Amino acid sequence: MSTKPNPAALRSEIIATCRRMDAIGLNQGTSGNVSVRIASDRFLVTPTGIPYDVMTEDEIAEVTFDGAYSGPRRPSSEWRFHRDILLRRPDVDTVIHTHAMFSTTIACQRLQIPAFHYMIASAGGSSIRCADYATFGSQELADNALTALEGRRACLLANHGVIATGEGLAAALGLLVEVETLAAQYWRVLQLGKPIVLDDAEMAKVVELFKSYGRQDAPDDDLRHVARYPSERG
Repeated sequence: MSTKPNPAALRSEIIATCRRMDAIGLNQGTSGNVSVRIASDRFLVTPTGIPYDVMTEDEIAEVTFDGAYSGPRRPSSEWRFHRDILLRRPDVDTVIHTHAMFSTTIACQRLQIPAFHYMIASAGGSSIRCADYATFGSQELADNALTALEGRRACLLANHGVIATGEGLAAALGLLVEVETLAAQYWRVLQLGKPIVLDDAEMAKVVELFKSYGRQDAPDDDLRHVARYPSERG
């Protein structure tokens, strides 16, 4: 997100992201919510109880970190954990919460997702933690989510759902897709028996590699760039 975000454009992007989540099966009904920081003391968040397919830009609430909101609709009932994550985590500006099927299934067993696959590192560490249960919308839930997100970009919420964060809506949604995919894979692995988990040393290497993953300037001593494809040379 730019240093001077355009709230009007972000409102449209938030709604598009929400509808995309429904379309790809990561959310349903009026569950789930999305927020984006727009200043050092405020954020935009989806309203409570409005289905995404009929939500309009003016219904996206603007909320300050001290709990004042503007707009015709009340903010999501989960505004507290959106506020606290954005307040305490300057490395992210977007928070997405859904009741995605497999993530929620694992969360309802109050399990974390261990390093059964190296892509667990995409969430920032060697596991995807499950936050302790607390009533939805409560400050206790916000506190528990912050604890589970320490050093992480995503977590499960016991008997509830999943949170993914990111720098921008596309990044947060991409991480949510990855976490749900991992949860689905882990659910299947559990049907086969005890998971084989990668050790901390290996996961530390993978986490470090993820810091440059996808960058065009990522170091690789065995790789070199040439100006033209070999097949194009005379």
